[in-house]
Amino acid sequence: MLAMKTKGRNICLPSILEVMLRGVLPLGRVPRHVSRRRFSVQSVCDGFLDLATVIPLPSSIPPYSGTIILVAVASRAALFPIALWARNRIRTLEDVVLPEVERLKPIISKQVLDEMKREPMPKEMLNTKSLQQMHLSRLVARVKAEQTRLIAEHKCYPRLAMFASPVSQLPVFAFFTTIFNYLAQDPTPLDSEAFFTLTALNQPDATWTLPIILGMITMANVESNNWLMSAVQRDRQRKMDEHRAKQIAEGKKVPFQPQRLLKSSLNFLSVVRMIWAAFTPGSVVVYWTTSALCGLVQTWVLDYRPKTIVATSAAAAVEASVPPPEKQPPAKASRKRKNK
Repeated sequence: MLAMKTKGRNICLPSILEVMLRGVLPLGRVPRHVSRRRFSVQSVCDGFLDLATVIPLPSSIPPYSGTIILVAVASRAALFPIALWARNRIRTLEDVVLPEVERLKPIISKQVLDEMKREPMPKEMLNTKSLQQMHLSRLVARVKAEQTRLIAEHKCYPRLAMFASPVSQLPVFAFFTTIFNYLAQDPTPLDSEAFFTLTALNQPDATWTLPIILGMITMANVESNNWLMSAVQRDRQRKMDEHRAKQIAEGKKVPFQPQRLLKSSLNFLSVVRMIWAAFTPGSVVVYWTTSALCGLVQTWVLDYRPKTIVATSAAAAVEASVPPPEKQPPAKASRKRKNK
């Protein structure tokens, strides 16, 4: 902050600017960014302390810890519609788009083969390997174009659905982390309240109990997608793994899979988060643990599907993967009539 020295006195430039603006503008009309910016965090913290004294919690629940837990649950509940929308988009992709693409693969393959038969081919291309490569490249391009069309038709863009929920939760998470960390700075009323293994909310957990619980919940949240996979999803994942292993064995170039890298990175960050939480004030750790537990419950709720729905989607996927039977040309019937 810039300052001026006048006869041994330090005068802050923002204070001078505020006085000048008060001389020009009517009283009480000073812009908020000039006079109230530095009090924004403090005002939110004061509001939280007032809220903690107003909420009628049971006497067995500490007021500040209980309010932190309620704030974490309320913030997660407010963002639940975004997570539900994203999960429905992903479910549409898995249950509608991908089975339809599998159903169309043999049809598109036959169309590409018929087109190649009608095209004049140069002599150097008239060998089995060249024709197979040409057929495969055209088939992959057609299937990708059809998949892109179906995704646009059903509005289930995978990247948007994958990042919608985390991107919406990150600003809220960072905001409340800043608030509860600011509340833990001395002097604070949080130093007189103990919760679980915390001797005071403004001190780290000396027993590492809450940080370890936080790390376990975070890892469980990362692995929960594998626990709640349906039979169709497991079968699709198994086929993809077998195809990938086959390509590696044949020495072919394997496409990059960002999901595997993301999963490994999240598991590593879970360990880093656990160690970081061991040196973080207890108010922040209580918020982190509650938010992680709400995220785990949210994942279970969104991925839960009754057995009847799972069986119906599995049957639809199997039916979609079987190509329709080709109609027999009526030439044989006409020949039989002629013979008669």
